[in-house]
Amino acid sequence: MPPRESTSTNTDRPEGKLPVLLSIRGEQYYDGVDPDATELMTEGTLELTEAGLRLNYQESQLTGMEGTSTTFEVRGPRVILTRTGKVNSQMVFEEGRQHTSLYETPFGELTVDIQTGRLRHNLSERGGLLEIQYSIAVEHTVTGKNSFKIRVKRKN
Repeated sequence: MPPRESTSTNTDRPEGKLPVLLSIRGEQYYDGVDPDATELMTEGTLELTEAGLRLNYQESQLTGMEGTSTTFEVRGPRVILTRTGKVNSQMVFEEGRQHTSLYETPFGELTVDIQTGRLRHNLSERGGLLEIQYSIAVEHTVTGKNSFKIRVKRKN
């Protein structure tokens, strides 16, 4: 059966992007301080790719990054977090490895080192869970430990 052609209107979703509900919990740990946690419920899309899958959502005022699009791209043992818009950055998470990237803010650019301690997921086109625990160093100075826990649920 040949692939169907999509006629694009403002209400159509791009082919292959599935509407999902995302429950995102982020925690930041600093020495001697209680963890700082943020929770966000938002709508986004899940897309199967040749390399794995891609989650995308728009940041809100709650996260302080309104006007930014966030994408988690799962490629086997590696997850790439890309933000574009008000904040531009790319962070690579790979368990047991360190990756360095540039983080662009309205105030300037920073070098960020990401050391991933744990990366687990059971994501599929039906949804699932993505967990990442990592330490972060800004300009080569460790600033704390962070974690993401993202629950993905297909919208009906």
